[in-house]
Amino acid sequence: MLVRSPDGSLPPGPPWPVAVQTLGWMTRPKPMLRRARARYGDMFTVSLRSGENFVIVSDPDVVKEVFTGDPAIFRAGEGNRVLLPLLGRHSVLLLDGRDHLRQRRLLLPPFHGERMQRYRTIMEEATEREVARWTPGQPVELARRMQEITLEVIMRAVFGVEGRSELEHLRRVLLDMLDWTMAPSRFALLATLSPSRLERYGPFQRVLRPVDEALLAEIARRRRAEDLAEREDILSLLLCARDEDGTGMTDAELRDELLTLLVAGHETTATALGWAFERLMRHPEAMARAVDDARGGDGAYLDAVAKETLRLRPVLPLVARRLREPVTLGGHDLPAGVDVAPCIYLVHHREDVYPEPDAFRPERFLGVKPGTYTWMPFGGGVRRCIGASFALFEMQVVLGAVLRSTELRPPDPRSERTGRRTITLVPADGARAIPSRAA
Repeated sequence: MLVRSPDGSLPPGPPWPVAVQTLGWMTRPKPMLRRARARYGDMFTVSLRSGENFVIVSDPDVVKEVFTGDPAIFRAGEGNRVLLPLLGRHSVLLLDGRDHLRQRRLLLPPFHGERMQRYRTIMEEATEREVARWTPGQPVELARRMQEITLEVIMRAVFGVEGRSELEHLRRVLLDMLDWTMAPSRFALLATLSPSRLERYGPFQRVLRPVDEALLAEIARRRRAEDLAEREDILSLLLCARDEDGTGMTDAELRDELLTLLVAGHETTATALGWAFERLMRHPEAMARAVDDARGGDGAYLDAVAKETLRLRPVLPLVARRLREPVTLGGHDLPAGVDVAPCIYLVHHREDVYPEPDAFRPERFLGVKPGTYTWMPFGGGVRRCIGASFALFEMQVVLGAVLRSTELRPPDPRSERTGRRTITLVPADGARAIPSRAA
């Protein structure tokens, strides 16, 4: 039966046992969400094996209430607690209140304006090197190849150099840790173990420890650098950053923020790029327009491709806020301790907002600014992802660099199903493609 709060005030939801709901969420989240909305409407409750109740929200007006609600009540850091074992308690994604605002202010400067534009060359060079390794006629898994590109980009942006043996070691141990963490079999651990128990889980600690050691060693080296104040990489900027009282980040804070940037700055963007190519290959007219834009346009269509991909195939299905106090939301009196979860996937598939919502139509976003509460792949409110502009810019640059030099066709005309890479929704077959030299 549905798990309810003691006063029975949660919205109705699937009547299946908690174990069945957990299995459905792990293996078929999109059909589960669609069926629940069809039966229960725009607010319903899902209960998971970890003992938590999620009130799923897909009405844009209610989403607005959540995103503009008092951050002291709608606690995003607590809502992201599943990430605690990996990213650490100092990560900007795990913080709330004053601590969150402090870290966010220190992290924002490298991701905006002219400074972000300087990364274009890094992005193009990384893409060109990767594409040069592809053998015409031999299938490639684009999602994996995009991970190679986006990891190189974020490491060069964060550390400012490449090729040093220390950074090559960091890259290897980071990939080992991500492959272990993101394996589908590990999702059961996230769904059934509390973050504190997972944090103490021996096999997880064994893959995380080399990453911690490599990051702390790099932080120590950079603190000793004589040219620290002149450097423009993100690590140097963070080491020099100070808040209002002149306090900088500790090593522990830097470790958590660097790991957050490295993981969030490459994993989600690579997945989105994989989906973009998967969709373009199965829509020849859209592909032709994208190629034309890549070879001589202003990037507007490639930007629209990125936005439509993130609408149609969001990398994360939802975001969460844990309630610190009771609130009334969408006509329901919700108790403290419940997770309110604006559902990115369901909002993006509302027919009243996006006609024929299952169709891939980049034209939806040509000359159109996405709605604040109807297009939310990066979350919203004061917790909107600080790397959103960087990710969209990187998608546009990488799409253009690939399409200028390579033609892609799918080995199978059928669309790829959605798979899981822990909490992210990925192309089940890795966005497989057969490349050939561009005409």
